[in-house]
Amino acid sequence: MKDNYCVIMGGGIGSRFWPFSRESYPKQFLDFFGTGRSLLQMTFDRFNKIIPTENIYIVSNEKYASLIKQQLPELKDEQILMEPTRRNTAPCIAYAAYHIYACNPNANIVVAPSDHLILKEDQFLKDVNKALDFVKENKALVTLGIKPSRPETGYGYIQSSDSMLGEFTKVKTFTEKPNLELAKVFYESGEFFWNSGLFVWNVGTILEAFHKFLPDITTRFDLGKTKFNTEEEKVFIHENFPYCPNISIDYGVMEKADNVYMLCVDFGWADLGTWGSLFDLAEKDKDNNAALKSQTLFYEANDNIVALENPKKLAVIQGLKDCIIADSGNVLLICKKGDEQRIKQFVADVQLKFGKEYN
Repeated sequence: MKDNYCVIMGGGIGSRFWPFSRESYPKQFLDFFGTGRSLLQMTFDRFNKIIPTENIYIVSNEKYASLIKQQLPELKDEQILMEPTRRNTAPCIAYAAYHIYACNPNANIVVAPSDHLILKEDQFLKDVNKALDFVKENKALVTLGIKPSRPETGYGYIQSSDSMLGEFTKVKTFTEKPNLELAKVFYESGEFFWNSGLFVWNVGTILEAFHKFLPDITTRFDLGKTKFNTEEEKVFIHENFPYCPNISIDYGVMEKADNVYMLCVDFGWADLGTWGSLFDLAEKDKDNNAALKSQTLFYEANDNIVALENPKKLAVIQGLKDCIIADSGNVLLICKKGDEQRIKQFVADVQLKFGKEYN
């Protein structure tokens, strides 16, 4: 257990959850379900059941340092790895891997986003432990694949092969978010699984892959590898991290490596990336309306999701169908659920016209 580590990626803005998720207070710090714990805290609590507290790291943008310390006071400063700028998941994971290698070159690491919902937690922890044991014995990069329940265009897909190592299937291909026709083909084939964005590997194996496929990152980090896990690390990262390429771990490593394996899992997974994903999970009334912690009356309205930041505010909705109604701070958003991919553009347009006050 002392060789098992967890890296939680918590630096995103979550702009698709605007106006609740803002650049100053993104979705991972919000309590969407009224449990008293934010998405980040729920993720930490989940892994802390199988990973020692001192082996859990958060990688995030440096502007969120105080929020992380406030929500997770049990973490030491050196467990909060601060990025000076956003550079996607590959540089984020490389930074964590170099830091952890300096602490423990035998480390086995599970990497997880901070915004996932897991309904069957006991099964989830069994699967993570199974993957940690596997990468300890095998030079494999493991991803957890979710059996699809529908043709979904919002997730990436992993194609399985016939080659197996125990319960782990060798991965044939990765495919980014497909159109609906292709998603239907994937769903019906039985060969494709949703890419959960949860990864497990030994630190030596992932660093070897970084050296092979992303030398733009490792060449720079190798120059300062003796500085990791020292007082000099923050200065080195501040000076070098911004020069890393802006690339995801999927594009940069997983799609190119030939030692990628998938564990097929079913633990009630949901990626809370959009209002639509939250709508799918929420309780609904007889007309399929969802009101999140909100006092709401519906008239001739169906298939809507309503979220009000102020618990004392009442929403009366009449005649709307299939809409997102979200009121937070100085912004009210009303848009069609089917057009929620345009929210990022709405945010960009708002900033262009009104400045950063509403972002």
